Amino acid sequence: MSSPSAETAARFAQAALGHVAREYPNKLDHVMAGDADALGPRALHPIFFGSFDWHSCVHGYWTLATILRLHPQIAEAGAIRALFDDAFTAEKVAAEVAYLARPESRGFERPYGWAWLLKLQAELLGHDAPWAAAMQPLADAFVARYRAFLPIADYPIRAGVHSNTAFALALAADYADATGDADFRAMLAAKAAAWYGQDRACQAWEPSGDDFLSSALVEALAMRRLHPDSFAEWFAAFLPDLSDRRPATLFTPPSVSDRTDGKIAHLDGLSLSRAWCWRAVAKDAPPALAAVATAAADLHLATALPHVTGDYMGEHWLASFALLAMLEG
Repeated sequence: MSSPSAETAARFAQAALGHVAREYPNKLDHVMAGDADALGPRALHPIFFGSFDWHSCVHGYWTLATILRLHPQIAEAGAIRALFDDAFTAEKVAAEVAYLARPESRGFERPYGWAWLLKLQAELLGHDAPWAAAMQPLADAFVARYRAFLPIADYPIRAGVHSNTAFALALAADYADATGDADFRAMLAAKAAAWYGQDRACQAWEPSGDDFLSSALVEALAMRRLHPDSFAEWFAAFLPDLSDRRPATLFTPPSVSDRTDGKIAHLDGLSLSRAWCWRAVAKDAPPALAAVATAAADLHLATALPHVTGDYMGEHWLASFALLAMLEG
């Protein structure tokens, strides 16, 4: 599967249109300096106030932008364009940038939201519309944050949740490639090498109870994105027993006991992110190992795909990860 069908795209678009402008419930990442900062989501973030949290709203917009490019004739296309015309304006972007300029916002959405904003901008650059031009100041602000943060980040974060640094490098690399920013890409590549270049024989201690990223496989994805020439050799040492389907946990989709619980529902995202990563690494693997990786990807995707919509705790974000996996095929 290389891209979603028109039917699947419409289902994802309907879900995203139902949550990117839905203000509540909402989980803010907001440090307050005083009573005047006690504001609601829309007042703080005139674009990304929906989808339960800021980062999910950003990648909900990415889902819509990607679907619009892939299937511009679906019935939802007009609503997507109207939403974007209303959201991506100079005034609203300036307000999002101003929020970042607060001293209290230094750690805002680091690094997951940073990565998704750049991924969204990379997608908007491919549309014949004024949206990317309007959004460029916000993208520039997040590139500046990467440039300030990476030199002082001595250690990676290997958790299977938002703080994961390999995920942040991988998506930022997509933006660097889309914009031709060789200096930014070189900075990302240097940090990937410093953080992960000597990793060997990964034990893959996953899943944890609320993982939505495979800490092992997303690291491999980042190294593949940023060090393609040396990736095959690095990967063979990083996961040396994959031909024997070990570590076994990477081949077994996680159990999801309660999809109404927002943290437990993360585990559907783990299946989708594994499918994405497995498909990516399969492209550079020897044929036998590629077949093993592809089979693992297909199993994980088939396990989670039926649950992308249905309950808001998953529905407000899972389509983005399903789309990442589909597009990697």
